[in-house]
Amino acid sequence: MPELGPFLFDGPTEAPLTLAFAHGAGAPMDHPFMLVIARGLAERGWRVARFEFPYMQRARATGRRAGPNAAPVLLAHYAAVIEALGDPDRLVIGGKSMGGRIASMLADAHGVRGLFCLGYPFHPPGRPEKLRVSHLEALRTPSLIVQGERDPFGTRAEVQSYPLSPAITLRWLPDGDHSFKPRKSSGHTKAENLQRAVLRLDEFLRGLRDRRSSPGSPSPT
Repeated sequence: MPELGPFLFDGPTEAPLTLAFAHGAGAPMDHPFMLVIARGLAERGWRVARFEFPYMQRARATGRRAGPNAAPVLLAHYAAVIEALGDPDRLVIGGKSMGGRIASMLADAHGVRGLFCLGYPFHPPGRPEKLRVSHLEALRTPSLIVQGERDPFGTRAEVQSYPLSPAITLRWLPDGDHSFKPRKSSGHTKAENLQRAVLRLDEFLRGLRDRRSSPGSPSPT
């Protein structure tokens, strides 16, 4: 098993669900974006476990930035996080951008309760032909993608044409970019969009919790 760094936990240990929350490609687990989301969910009774991939742990230790590890390393590390956090039926995995994409590639195989992606990188900016959606077409795990309407990694107009699995729910943030920041002229603010993201996640988690507790309800596949 890969060596895991420390987790940052928010929220009650007795919460009905725990979220594994991975960072994006360029920012660590204590970035303000991560902090606002984690604390917002913790205030609503969910437990959040933030963690870092090996390249970010190394950057923290050495002070030297580096690009992300190769995909197999990222996948193996996230798989070890899932194992470390315990019962997958009480675990929801996801992350910001790259972190959410890596989680989406593991969700079905590990039988987790749900998946969430905040700003999914559907394609590289300016390269809409380089789609990263093939595994999302057959995804079985109940999933939530929260996306800014003008995210250069996948705008609302672009994503609505993609053949995504019916297990995926999309929620849009008004005029948001990849960090959910809107333009001033929109009349919205980044703080408002971050709170909208927290609310959409809270709704999603409540649905997962209630689905499990409803008498006679089938277990999700």
